Amino acid sequence: MAFVIINGGGFRDDHVEIKGGRLTFGRSLDCDVILRDEDVSSRHAQIIRNQNVYWLQDLGSTNGTWIKDSKVLQQALETGDQMVIGKYKITFSDSEGFVQTRDAATVEDIRRSLHDQLISELNLKRLSMSEMADASLRKKTSDVLDRLLHAKRRDIPREFDLKEIKKAVLDAALGLGPLEDLLSDPEVTEIMVNGPSKIYVERKGRLELSTKSFLSKQEILTAIERVVGPLGRRIDESSPMVDARLADGSRVNAIIPPLALDSPTVTIRKFPDRRFTAQDYLNYRSMTEGMVEFLRFCVLGACNVIISGGTGTGKTTLLNVMSSFIPGGDRIITIEDSAELQLPQEHVVRLETRPPNIEGKGEVAIRDLVRNALRMRPNRIVVGECRGGEALDMLQAMNTGHDGSMTTVHANSPPDALRRLENLVLMSGMDLPIKAIRELIFSAVDLIVQISRFPDGSRKITAISEVAEMYEGDILLNELFTFQRTGLTADGRTAGHHTATGIIPSFFEEMKEAGFGIDMAVFVPSEEEQPGA
Repeated sequence: MAFVIINGGGFRDDHVEIKGGRLTFGRSLDCDVILRDEDVSSRHAQIIRNQNVYWLQDLGSTNGTWIKDSKVLQQALETGDQMVIGKYKITFSDSEGFVQTRDAATVEDIRRSLHDQLISELNLKRLSMSEMADASLRKKTSDVLDRLLHAKRRDIPREFDLKEIKKAVLDAALGLGPLEDLLSDPEVTEIMVNGPSKIYVERKGRLELSTKSFLSKQEILTAIERVVGPLGRRIDESSPMVDARLADGSRVNAIIPPLALDSPTVTIRKFPDRRFTAQDYLNYRSMTEGMVEFLRFCVLGACNVIISGGTGTGKTTLLNVMSSFIPGGDRIITIEDSAELQLPQEHVVRLETRPPNIEGKGEVAIRDLVRNALRMRPNRIVVGECRGGEALDMLQAMNTGHDGSMTTVHANSPPDALRRLENLVLMSGMDLPIKAIRELIFSAVDLIVQISRFPDGSRKITAISEVAEMYEGDILLNELFTFQRTGLTADGRTAGHHTATGIIPSFFEEMKEAGFGIDMAVFVPSEEEQPGA
């Protein structure tokens, strides 16, 4: 068996087996070993076996591949040969008995040593998030760390940045480690931790591998415990999945071994620094002014609305914007798994579900809250997402005097949203025939708003459809607005334009008689090309 031992940049004595006779190195995500360093080329080098001999081959890299201070294009490898690629030291071995001799300490070695000493001296391992915010504790920890750094100064190479090392150790000891910088980065909207050195982020709608890293799997687990502990929740082998939120409202999901096979895994959807408005949708060309006015018209007229979209399309954000159109005099009850809605109205009651306790008791689900909301004299009920039997209660509420209510569902098109609602009602445990379910949906829902995310990361309203009529047991939709995609711009952005279809919604005259007006021009089809955004 042949393998390499990698050190540097998040790796510490990491053994990687050379399977299939080939192992590629580089920054590209399709390499076998991803090396996160600007000095490393996308596809930098490879080890390949030929007639039982392993060869190192440089793949035309910019900064070269080195062995013993010599730049190598191609060279046969022997056990113990150490390659240098950027800041990484990679030792080759085709002997299981090989033991690597350690070189000078890496930044990770120093961070780990300082962190262990700090934890030992101050017993910081079990701190909760609230305790970590204590200013006196942070100063005390900083002073102890300064002393430890001074004692280690001779062992730290001069080229290492002591300020960066200190910050990294403090973040790990008193915060969420490398996640602290990512959480404070305004361009990062989502953080995905797949392992200590595999932290992915979403920036401007696109995924990329971050340069940040945890020191170990245990450090990831400690960060998870710090998030869930103050909320009265736990994560361990008997309860290896948890949903939680940070103090700023960011949503956190964590799953650990044995369910996550390789490492504790964390996904954080960041809470926006400010509430999105309809103007933001116009600025990003996610919809037109006519569409905004039509949605405002529907909310003011108390239409029941379903927002449909896939994961990460921005359903909750759109729900928040549409909910802001509700008149200030209405009593609004919001119901969510994790409180994210930020409504500007004063008369708002916010309800949030509760998971079961350690003994498996005390759970309060969305369905329980929807039922309770009906006893709270609401004018509008806004449910963050219907994903189970609560869909039946929501539809019944829409049918019993709570017009103008809204919720979201996971679906890829308005017709799919109808089918999704049917399936969710069936999950309620009520033995209802499909015909009865469809009649319930038809009488309850007025409008379906579809939002989609495109490969370039942009999010757009792709359809606004009216629930029009029942025909031979099926619900028919009228598409009122649509997004017509025409391709890509020169810089790879989605090109196309929004247009009305020319269909006037059937409820238009009724709402007009009730005093809700809108310019008929919004229903006129448009041919105007809309550049990518």
